[in-house]
Amino acid sequence: MKSLRLTYVLSHVAAAVLILATHHAAAQDEHGAVFAMTNATSNNQIDAYMRREDGTLQWSGAFSTGGNGSGGTVDPLTSQGSLTLSTDHHFLFAVNAGSGTVSSFAVKGATLSLLGTAPTGGSLPTSVTQVGDLVYVLNAGSNNVSGFRILGNGRLLPIPHSTHNLSGSASAPTDVVLSPNGQFLIVPESATNKIDVFRVFPNGTLSDPVVTDSAGATPFAAVFAPGGALIVGNVSNTISSYQLDWNGSLRTISNALPTNGMATCWDVIGRSGRSVYTSNAGDSTLSGFNIEGDGALTPIGATVVGQNPSGSTNLDIAASDDRHYLYSLNAVTGTIGMFAVQENGDLVSLGQQDGLPASAGINGIAAY
Repeated sequence: MKSLRLTYVLSHVAAAVLILATHHAAAQDEHGAVFAMTNATSNNQIDAYMRREDGTLQWSGAFSTGGNGSGGTVDPLTSQGSLTLSTDHHFLFAVNAGSGTVSSFAVKGATLSLLGTAPTGGSLPTSVTQVGDLVYVLNAGSNNVSGFRILGNGRLLPIPHSTHNLSGSASAPTDVVLSPNGQFLIVPESATNKIDVFRVFPNGTLSDPVVTDSAGATPFAAVFAPGGALIVGNVSNTISSYQLDWNGSLRTISNALPTNGMATCWDVIGRSGRSVYTSNAGDSTLSGFNIEGDGALTPIGATVVGQNPSGSTNLDIAASDDRHYLYSLNAVTGTIGMFAVQENGDLVSLGQQDGLPASAGINGIAAY
């Protein structure tokens, strides 16, 4: 009888321990994750990090994309969005510049499962964007974009006749972004100082682009603010905002505001959608701007609000889903810069997460 009671007690203790462990694992998942891409020429991989409650990171594992990157040293893809999370965080998409493919992963916490790869319809894919069941990839080598549908199993199905050329054959495109409603596709062209806007038809094909002169020289990275404004970081160390009209034209709201940083290229929305931050590779800083109700931008404080260690060469930048933390991909040092976003918009450094290859072509960062 005693043995039966002991077995009963032990079984309940084991069940309680399992429930606590499950709840603990779920709590860890709730804090989110950060993903960075090696862009290696052989066996491109994604390094995954669990985000702790305080915003710092813990390495979780490395996951093969099933393709090859471009390799190189610092910023070989010259793009934003080479690694992109779906808006519901269920999927992660990665370009394989050396293979001409795009990979899709299932995301569970900081663990990835490769679902498949698909040809991108062009050469040197460098950026990928997603809204709903639509995915589009920018092929910088062939100056075109191609569309896909996300199937129920997370694999990508090419959309027939969705491949479309940009405005020119030597445009040096740097980013591809879907509007939040999925009705427009945006591509900045850094060589032509143009911004292409494609209308996305219900079947996933694209109109000819409506081409607008960029307000700032060398447009690079585009993001949409929650209020609808299109914000573009320019390599000329400036940032601009636009209103996207129903016909695909862009109207300048804020012209070319100086970032007070060097080699400004990448940007991300932060602080509940009320601010935008730029990553300035030339001096390893981050700049911040408030987003007004009409989409106008105003500097936060002295504009430069965050600092990585000198020589970090921070490239792409990502924000946690709650916008409380920012992460920069520091290419020269092989680290991820970690920052806490303050209520006034300032950034407080949480240090550096190391372990990535230094000066070895890493490109792409995503977070939730």
